[in-house]
This record gives sequence, structure tokens and C-alpha cells, in this order.
Amino acid sequence: MASQDTKNNRSPMQDETPHSALSREHSCIVSNHTLLDHGRPQRTGCPEVIFCEGKTPAQVASIFQEMINTHGECLGTRASKEHYDAVQKAVPNVRFNTDARTLIFDDSNKKKIGCVLVINAGTSDHCVAEEAAQTAEFLGSNVLRHFDCGVAGVHRALHAAKDFTKASAIVAVAGMDGALPTVVAGLSPAPVIAVPTSVGYGTGLGGVAALMTMLNGCAPGVSVVNIDNGFGAGYQAHIINAMAHHNR
Repeated sequence: MASQDTKNNRSPMQDETPHSALSREHSCIVSNHTLLDHGRPQRTGCPEVIFCEGKTPAQVASIFQEMINTHGECLGTRASKEHYDAVQKAVPNVRFNTDARTLIFDDSNKKKIGCVLVINAGTSDHCVAEEAAQTAEFLGSNVLRHFDCGVAGVHRALHAAKDFTKASAIVAVAGMDGALPTVVAGLSPAPVIAVPTSVGYGTGLGGVAALMTMLNGCAPGVSVVNIDNGFGAGYQAHIINAMAHHNR
């Protein structure tokens, strides 16, 4: 028997809106710690992604298994070796990228569309840039990579510019002074997603200086995500690329 609100003599289901009913219908409880959003691909075109940091290896493994059972693929970000070991026991073919800290299970031969370009300023920015690249590839975009193109040797960015017209969106990753996205945006017709990293010395303030540079850049067409948020940039770049591809 359904529970009743004794004061109003109403069932909780009677107060449910169509949106909350839809949310409940497409949700899945994993153990006693997670409520997965299985309806997200129908609403947004992309499945839910697991942020592994802060979760136990056992929690990540159980969530990963449920996502694969439902969607046939899964992406986890900010994963550790312990997370990988736990998931690999349940999903032997899961791939762990130690640079990007991503866990991926998908069809490695799946068709990809368009082009996202990922460029970083220095080798120290590589891990964040690779998280962006891995994310965009998992979601279904082709990715071009250009690494170590910081403005201290601006000729390197100019050399990479030959590929800018191939991309529907560009992810530009930089720490220190954070100037690279402005340079890229001045050379590219594509929107640029700037990612500040926490790389740098004392007054860099863990990426705040790069963030402020990017927010105050003079080149139009630049959006900025949070410090070290390669995932957010890769996701946004894929969405732009997918829309551009479908509108052609």
C-alpha cells in the first residue's frame, strides 16, 4: 500500500510533477550511494560521466558496471590507480589513461565526427589537455592535438595554426600567464574554450592568475572553464562540434 500524507490525505505520487516523474522513471539506484541519470542521453545527447575523485574504488566499480549495463560505454574522470584496479576486476577491457586520469570503456572503433583541436602551452599542462582530448573522443569527436605551443615560443602556436580551420572548436590549455587562448583566438575562426591550469609559481595562485588573464582577454570568441577542468572543456567542444557537424 502506498504511503499517505495523513495531514492532507494525499499520496506522495499525487504531488509529483511530470518532470519529477520522468526523472524517477529514468533513474537507477546503485547500492546505497548513487542515483544514476539514465535518461540523460535522451535529453542532452551525452551519457552521465563518473567523477571518480572522492569516491571509493568499490563505489566507482559498481557505478561503472551499471553504466555499461545500461549504455554499453562509460567514462570516468579524475581516476586513480586504485579506481582502475577495482573497475578492471569487473570490466577487464576498461582503459586507464594515467596522464588524463580517465577510465574509458567503449567501442574503440566507433564512428567519430567533425574535429576538435586541443592545444596546450607547455608539457606541464599536458594532463589537463589530455583529459579534454579523451573526453571529446569518448563523446564522439575526432581530435587533433598540438602540445607545447606556449607564447614564450610563439612560432610554435603559429605553426599549429595551419590546423585551426579544420576544427569546429578549439580547447586551449595554459598555466603561468595563461596567454595562449588569446593568441589562438586571434588566429582562428572557431570558438576557443580556454582552460587555466594550476601550473606556475607563487603569484600564479594555483591557476587564478591564468584564469583572470583568460577572463580579461581582448580576443573575442573565447569562453573559459574552471581551473584544471579539461573534462568541461572537452565536453563543451564536443557539443559545439556535434552541432556544427549536424548543421552541415
